[in-house]
Amino acid sequence: MTNISESLDPLVIAEEWMSAGRSVAMATVVDTWGSAPRPAGSHLVIDSEGNFHGSVSGGCVEGAVITEALDVIENGKPRMLEFGVADETAWRVGLSCGGRIRVYVERLA
Repeated sequence: MTNISESLDPLVIAEEWMSAGRSVAMATVVDTWGSAPRPAGSHLVIDSEGNFHGSVSGGCVEGAVITEALDVIENGKPRMLEFGVADETAWRVGLSCGGRIRVYVERLA
């Protein structure tokens, strides 16, 4: 029997989706500078249909990561993404107070 908190872990979800035959990518926050909504180590799992679970930032950043993850699933080449914004545009893209984040996206096998 799976613990409810474990079933919400993106790593567990990724394993379940892969076991079900789904193509999956994992996005991981590897660095943050300034104010960032999610700490390093946060995960977002994405399947080839665009379903996702977890969070690396929120707002437009998350949408951009999902789009990049779909390409990574398709071509198998991992990517390092960096998002940084000026204070005046920070809220629109989901980063408060001009924070920056780096997100590594890789296909899981």
